[in-house]
Amino acid sequence: MSRHFLDLADAGADGIAAMIADALDRKAARAEWPKGRADADAPLGGRTLAMIFEKNSTRTRVSFDMAMRQLGGTTIVMDAGSMQLGRGETIADTARVLSRYVDAIMIRTDDHAKIVEMAEHASVPVINGLTDHSHPCQIMADLLTVIDRGVALPGSRWAWLGDGNNVLHSIIDAGSLLGFEVRIACPPGYEPSMEVMEAALKRGATVQIFRDPAKAVAHADVVVTDTWISMGQEHAGEKLAAMAPFQVTGAIMAGAALDAIFLHCLPAHRGEEVADAVIDGPRSAVWDEAENRLHAQKSVLLWCFGLIG
Repeated sequence: MSRHFLDLADAGADGIAAMIADALDRKAARAEWPKGRADADAPLGGRTLAMIFEKNSTRTRVSFDMAMRQLGGTTIVMDAGSMQLGRGETIADTARVLSRYVDAIMIRTDDHAKIVEMAEHASVPVINGLTDHSHPCQIMADLLTVIDRGVALPGSRWAWLGDGNNVLHSIIDAGSLLGFEVRIACPPGYEPSMEVMEAALKRGATVQIFRDPAKAVAHADVVVTDTWISMGQEHAGEKLAAMAPFQVTGAIMAGAALDAIFLHCLPAHRGEEVADAVIDGPRSAVWDEAENRLHAQKSVLLWCFGLIG
């Protein structure tokens, strides 16, 4: 059995819980091991993951590559510009061909419709490494980090400051599936997708939009932000001006719960969306969050192959 992982709703609450449990177990089991050593069971021995990048990547590329190595498998890394995909071959034909060569496909791209088309025509699992619509693999790492820090997900309060982007979309999805509140502070015109909001509300989500960042952050257990200018976005000056009041500062963090943690998927534009004192401060969990991309990716792969959940 194989499954696509295009958004968190593909796995549902039970699938997400199974992946988090597996990730916690595998992370603990290999503590102090060399990073290149395979897990004791090497469950993906003999399997190969194709990774397609239409956008630059550090954490997604390295975490998936190391995830496959630790699970006993191998990877093929491809830049879309050097593939026939970059010369006009269709997504559908690329999916059909790669399905004959590899056991799974991870793609990091712009238009979410591309990954949907890839999944429709691939006969192997397809994983969303990032699109302009969502970033479910990142949020799997965020969930793992929050639990690692001792925060129970159901009933917790997450505050998001800044742009209503793809990362926020996946946080909203996660909140609706796992029962935590999402409070969003953003300027007018930069709200998350109403389609995402409506789908989450139908699942019983608790999600609100504020214009005052202090109100959104009040008593929050988790405070999250992301870069304000995504790769390829235009009108940067106008957007930066609108976003300036939503920077995560020490004063903003002081309004959160006493043991609140700060998350950022990285790379960070220090002095824009977050102050140095916050990202480098005692409440910051961003380095654990970055490491947890590896542990979460391993469990996403195992779920896609039907080996857990």
